[in-house]
Amino acid sequence: MSTNGFHSERNNLPETLLDKLTSHANSFAAAHGLQVETKGREKGDKVTYETAPVSLLPNAYPASAFENAKKLAPGFSLLVDRVSRDAEFLRETLSGGVAEADPFTGKLLELYEQIYCTEGAGEFAKSADRFGVLRSDYMLHNNNELKQVELNTIASSFAGLASQVAQMHGHLVERYIGEEKDIREWLEVNKRAVMGGDASDDSSKDGVPVSPALTCIPAGMSVVHDRYVSRYCSSSDGSLSPVILFVVQEGETNTVDQRMLEIALWEKHKIPVVRMSLTAGYTKLATDAKTGALSILLDDGSSREVSLVYFRAGYAPTDYPGENGEEWKTREKIELSRATKCPSMGYHLAGAKKVQQALARPGKLERFFSEDEQSLVPGLRSTFAGLYSLGADACEGDKAAVKDAISGQEGNYVLKPQREGGGYNYYGEGLCAKLKENVSGDMELSKELAEFILMERLFPPQQRACLLRAGKVEGFGDSISELGCFGTVVSSESGEIVHNEYAGFLLRTKFSNVDEGGVASGFATLSSPYLCR
Repeated sequence: MSTNGFHSERNNLPETLLDKLTSHANSFAAAHGLQVETKGREKGDKVTYETAPVSLLPNAYPASAFENAKKLAPGFSLLVDRVSRDAEFLRETLSGGVAEADPFTGKLLELYEQIYCTEGAGEFAKSADRFGVLRSDYMLHNNNELKQVELNTIASSFAGLASQVAQMHGHLVERYIGEEKDIREWLEVNKRAVMGGDASDDSSKDGVPVSPALTCIPAGMSVVHDRYVSRYCSSSDGSLSPVILFVVQEGETNTVDQRMLEIALWEKHKIPVVRMSLTAGYTKLATDAKTGALSILLDDGSSREVSLVYFRAGYAPTDYPGENGEEWKTREKIELSRATKCPSMGYHLAGAKKVQQALARPGKLERFFSEDEQSLVPGLRSTFAGLYSLGADACEGDKAAVKDAISGQEGNYVLKPQREGGGYNYYGEGLCAKLKENVSGDMELSKELAEFILMERLFPPQQRACLLRAGKVEGFGDSISELGCFGTVVSSESGEIVHNEYAGFLLRTKFSNVDEGGVASGFATLSSPYLCR
């Protein structure tokens, strides 16, 4: 067993306790659906499941930082909605260098402008409500300051599984902390590693919070659905009520997380869900030219109107493999309809890394808030790390950061492309080499760098962890964590906010010697915060 940097006799749990906790965790996972589909199945094989990648015990996290992240969620959701409607800002930020260097972002921007910025076009899309299931991801940095890693606006995943992980950790801690001194010591050592001198000697109020994600996210979807039915559907015509469409990836293994939302929608709101890929949507989706209604052809030959399209796919070029652009045509067909999209093209673009960097420029945030809302700005801005442009708009400060990164300080930066899903960033020597290939002696940046941003690297406090993968102990080691806070927002065609709330959390934990951080991509595990005061 790898100890990954921890001294085994001091930091590993006793073997008997480790076996007991691992067995209990796997049993809890099986009983509560904390699972993912087993990878490597051949087409046609029976689906099997295994325990999702998890941390065996929760990770210490400052309660004050957690509460701050919750408080900021509605402000970031409001910001995304405002950015999505500001065509001038999106065009100014993403056209030219970014769109040319990254054809995927360029295609999204092209469709956005065709549908939302062309007079006489996209009338049904413009009249639709907007809906976001957003997740702002943070790391602790410099005395536990909360710093934003990114703001996810499409396919913000793991709300369901993360809720179950929090339940599992709460259960394990409450069940065993009284009788197992090794667990008490484990949690206390981690608390002091994270909190330092701010750690209280009183641990009676420490613990794992409950995530409301499986209540709040379906509730937000229900708001959208009910508004659609009220606007467009007559109860007297005898037709069946609309469905919510989940756009998913073919071969997806994180299906349980999605199914949890689907099940909650039916059990709590009696709203049915249909799942379909972008590829299948090319032949099975149709938009009524007169009304803009989006309908889906079901396997029995019948059709159902769609109130909301929830994308759990479509965030990467690999989701659009068709030689004749079938998936792009599906995406455009959906966007042109009167159905609410999660996300709309505007929301999708608002989550681009380049937009994140542009918003961090002095004075930019104020643009998106009214005079009465300016009090939101300092809190949002306080979470911004150093963010530097590598495009035509790069200023002297941006170039100074580049020069620093190629002069021996590459470990203090991350090079990020306009891409979601994990595994695309550059670190360390790879970052330095990539920059040097595209920077001249007089610090002129090549056009190839325009699709990237340079970000200050964050260094959260390290604490010990035991990580499980496929239900087995992967190892013990120094670990770092990243907190994600979900928010749901619904706005009308005119921009009126009709629903905006914090909607749960996610904590991802990985060994500290691992650069990337995605769970689905195999770099991190799901965990939960053990809130410390």
